[in-house]
Amino acid sequence: MTASGGRFTGVLGRLRGRDHAEREVTKSEEAWRAELTPEQFRVLRRRGTEAPFTGDAVVPDAEGVYRCGACAASLFPADAKFESGTGWPSFTDAVPDGVELRRDYKLGIPRTEVVCRRCGGHLGHVFNDGPGPGGKRYCINGCALAPGEPRPGA
Repeated sequence: MTASGGRFTGVLGRLRGRDHAEREVTKSEEAWRAELTPEQFRVLRRRGTEAPFTGDAVVPDAEGVYRCGACAASLFPADAKFESGTGWPSFTDAVPDGVELRRDYKLGIPRTEVVCRRCGGHLGHVFNDGPGPGGKRYCINGCALAPGEPRPGA
């Protein structure tokens, strides 16, 4: 399933089985560990969650896009970011074909995990309690996003 235009397209199970060899960016565990901070490695590669209210200061790049902290893929448009009060950066939509959605039972209840389509890094989860017509809230770990530079005039 991909996110596009404020609504979901496709079938959830369609992307669930995407294999490591099919990724555009693949690296060994050692290479990821050397490239990422310990917190980024724990979240992006081990599917962890950062503490709330620790990563909300992330900013988009000069093009107005939030990018993957592991591979710099475009993930979320800046105009999709909103304040959810949850302690994690939240977005109403993703860049078309930027993320994959997977069913996640890690906590014993079904949730929808959000991963980077390009490298498979864990970003967070999407919930159906967001604002606007799409009603989606992409709840994303701030450390999973690349630090950007504020746009001039922003």
